[in-house]
Amino acid sequence: MKQLLLEKKWLVLPVILLAVFSCTQPEPTDMTREAIIPKPVSVTADGSAFELTANTVVSVQEGSDSLSNIAVFLAKHLGFATGFSLQVDTVKEEASRGIYLSLSNLPELGQEGYRLIVDKKRVTLTANTTEGVFRGIQTIRQLLPARIESDVPQEGPWIIPGGTVTDYPEYAYRGAMLDVARHFFSVEEVKHFIDLLSAYKMNVLHLHLTDDQGWRIEIKSWPELTKIGGSTEVGGESGGFYTQEQYQEIVNYAAERFITIVPEVDMPGHTNGALASYAELNCNGKATQLYTGTEVGFSSLCTDKEITYQFIDDVVREIAAITPGPYFHMGGDESHVTKKEDYIPFVERVQQIVTAHNKIAIGWDEITLAKLDGKTIAQYWSSAENAKAAAAQNIKLIMSPAKKAYLDMQYDSLSPLGLHWAGYVEVDTGYNWDPASLEEGITRENILGIEAPLWSETVTNKADIEYLTLPRLPGYAEIGWTPVTQRNWDDYKQRLAEHGKRFKIQNLNFYPSKLVPWVE
Repeated sequence: MKQLLLEKKWLVLPVILLAVFSCTQPEPTDMTREAIIPKPVSVTADGSAFELTANTVVSVQEGSDSLSNIAVFLAKHLGFATGFSLQVDTVKEEASRGIYLSLSNLPELGQEGYRLIVDKKRVTLTANTTEGVFRGIQTIRQLLPARIESDVPQEGPWIIPGGTVTDYPEYAYRGAMLDVARHFFSVEEVKHFIDLLSAYKMNVLHLHLTDDQGWRIEIKSWPELTKIGGSTEVGGESGGFYTQEQYQEIVNYAAERFITIVPEVDMPGHTNGALASYAELNCNGKATQLYTGTEVGFSSLCTDKEITYQFIDDVVREIAAITPGPYFHMGGDESHVTKKEDYIPFVERVQQIVTAHNKIAIGWDEITLAKLDGKTIAQYWSSAENAKAAAAQNIKLIMSPAKKAYLDMQYDSLSPLGLHWAGYVEVDTGYNWDPASLEEGITRENILGIEAPLWSETVTNKADIEYLTLPRLPGYAEIGWTPVTQRNWDDYKQRLAEHGKRFKIQNLNFYPSKLVPWVE
């Protein structure tokens, strides 16, 4: 009997050893097959794997408070799904185990690049700046199983494939726009949009703060703008506005994720919200009626009145004072009732006002009708001729062609949200274009970056934002980040398919395009 028990023990022992070995030695992996978006510049695999456990320590190089803040951000994010309370330490010497974040001097990485090295003992993330480290954290998230995006604890194991990622962006400006004027969105809804941008390494959020249907930012020297102009929105609902303190909350939240806020006050057209608030901004001295429709091109500030420029100076001054980023967007589009001979000197004078408040002016492509200074930036949305005029003036361009990059365009004729005046923009249409070859006469040297605008005529809540933004947003992020030579639709759609799992676990209301082979 004893002999039989002994034999059984020897039979069980290999099973126990196998179980122990399996827990400590993850199966071989292939980092090159991971669905990273945007696609990195370089990925090599070594077949090893790192397992994140409750005992993993996140260590940071001594001497950088901002690096420590990023480590806390990472530990907190990983903790939601894993249930781990990961320890964060500051160390004088390079950590030999766990997750180690550090700053380096690697010129090829630039401002936002990073290098990520993963082996069975350590995840090492290094960059020239804390911004670069933060971009690398998004790659760590995507190398972990999709369930890492859950906000409640999930089953492990938490395996990161072994290998090396060397990565940096193609364009300096990679953003999206959210129109909070036609429909108003709360601070929390804007923060949610920022989180979507951040996850895909985008670095700019352009806020369209004013339009015919509403004025959404408090201007203390002109209080009726929000009292009257902020009182409604498309469809006649109550609208809303951000106090300057709420706006700063958004700015700070974005800054923690290394996203620059670009505030826009559209003018001289798209200004009925202001014209209804102050009679003196109208040429006839009479306030207009509030407007809740969606037609465009009918409004204009009175460009002949000096009070108009005092108004603009006050608005730019107050917003610039609470916006640390370098840009101020002056709009300038669709001013159909402003005579050309009035529009051109208006743009040139407003450009000077923006410059006087230490900001770089941005305007929609119509502003190229005027003489622009060397720092002003034009945003191509409609007219290729205007964009070429910008290039001819050595003015940098943000590429936002409506037929390719507008997030508010319907996916197809059956889409319940969006418009189609610029055409239908399916996921492949949104991805398959190159900013530097889209228009003859506009080259890589002319382009600052890419932006995908989301206008809100048909968008009323967070779920609507998600539906039109996803799954197109990751594609725009990749256009801005990844060299065009490394991009192709057949490869991208396979990677995007894997991200459907991430969308689902976050309960995001994404459009399940039939062009993408979604992975269940």
